[in-house]
Amino acid sequence: MKKAIAILGSTGSIGRQALEVLEAHPDHFTVEVLTSNRNAALLIEQALKFQPNAVVIGDEKQYLMVKEALSSQPVKVYGGEEALSQVMEMESIHTVLTAVVGYAGLKPTLAAIRAGKQIALANKETLVVAGELVTGLAQEKAVNIYPVDSEHSAIFQCLAGEWNNKIEKIYLTASGGPFRGKDRNFLSTVKKEQALKHPNWNMGAKITIDSASMMNKGLEMIEAKWLFNLKPEQVDVIVHPQSIIHSIVQFEDGSMKAQMGLPDMKLPIQYALGFPDRLKSDFPRFDFASYASLTFEKADPGTFRNLDLATQALKRGGNLPCILNAANEVAVEAFLQDKTGFLEMSDIIEECMQQIPFMERPLYDNYVECDRETRLLAEQIVERKKDVTFTS
Repeated sequence: MKKAIAILGSTGSIGRQALEVLEAHPDHFTVEVLTSNRNAALLIEQALKFQPNAVVIGDEKQYLMVKEALSSQPVKVYGGEEALSQVMEMESIHTVLTAVVGYAGLKPTLAAIRAGKQIALANKETLVVAGELVTGLAQEKAVNIYPVDSEHSAIFQCLAGEWNNKIEKIYLTASGGPFRGKDRNFLSTVKKEQALKHPNWNMGAKITIDSASMMNKGLEMIEAKWLFNLKPEQVDVIVHPQSIIHSIVQFEDGSMKAQMGLPDMKLPIQYALGFPDRLKSDFPRFDFASYASLTFEKADPGTFRNLDLATQALKRGGNLPCILNAANEVAVEAFLQDKTGFLEMSDIIEECMQQIPFMERPLYDNYVECDRETRLLAEQIVERKKDVTFTS
């Protein structure tokens, strides 16, 4: 039977690539639901092409525009943030690909799990913010969470057939981003145009900045803890500039398994949606002759402080990862708007982690309030630092 797929965030980078995967495999998938927060024009274009059962535009101001554009089509149109969660209850949906960027993915992902849908998770922040809550609910509802991040997909693939064998450690590989090997003096003058030029991957702006600052890898460490039920000391990061080995599992006998391939997000997307089958693809193949060597380096949390801050959040747990994530989202947006510097993003995050009260076992409402308070504080810090910089 075909799997009916709902894509939360179909107009983003992951969502667009997922639609390419679905289009290439019409015998295996149908497009059931498409959602977008603000990009109404592209959502309309996608709906006309893929003819989903329903679409949701998060920005209610654009609801009428989408509704009118699709009035002649057999497509249901919904609007508003609540609709993103409510549409997850549609009985026809088999798998939900959560490709929304940031904290916004938490609520609809929880709604999808409550509705018993299988989850293909491209929104790492969901597990960063509320990993214990999400994984606990998934276990209660007998819902599988299939990772879409290339690193976590690699770990998942390496664990196939190894479910009864104990993991000693996992290594998440990092490309090092555009500033690998640079010192803090160089980073102090970095502009967004430089940070948005990733050497290997084609991603959205927020994730690309996170990669440049190494926050992306820090968030992935926290995500890995929850996905694979690991202790903090079992998660490590290693820099691999070529981005061919996507991650490594080391077992208790000392053996290591790695998953390799050219950097292409469509491969982990397809694996998550098609699991347990590997579907045929025409993706470019890796050629050993094209790579004289594969190299590895230690990560540098001293220069890239976001990695150290994320490690602190990983080890302490509670609501600290939620604080880390909310502060980072505000800091990245400020950097993209030229309101703060590249290194100052870490200062904003650290100050929030120090000032927002720590909670060891937060509930959902606590996470919501923690996210809100952290964003307000982070925005205040951005304005304060901007004023100081301008005055000086």
